[in-house]
Amino acid sequence: MAVMTMRQIAGELNDRWPGARCAIAHRIGPVEIGGISVVIAVSTPHRADCYEASRYAIERLKQIVPIWKKEIWEDGSEWVGHQQGGWNPLSPGPDETGGGQR
Repeated sequence: MAVMTMRQIAGELNDRWPGARCAIAHRIGPVEIGGISVVIAVSTPHRADCYEASRYAIERLKQIVPIWKKEIWEDGSEWVGHQQGGWNPLSPGPDETGGGQR
């Protein structure tokens, strides 16, 4: 399910930023504190689009990819699911609301 949803995100990037290419990999198994759990590589014909598309990809991953993690402490543990950030990747951008250029 997670791989299929990450492929969906790559397709969304290509729809929003024509010519965008995206690769996403998420680690499976134990991750040390401060360890890297996800890698997202994005390329676009224009640099500004690449930055926007990269941010879109990570925020969208947090929003829809079914990834659960088990946080373990000295005094217990807890399963944690979808992490919603403060930025909605599906909200209109400045170019879509008339507030600026891309």
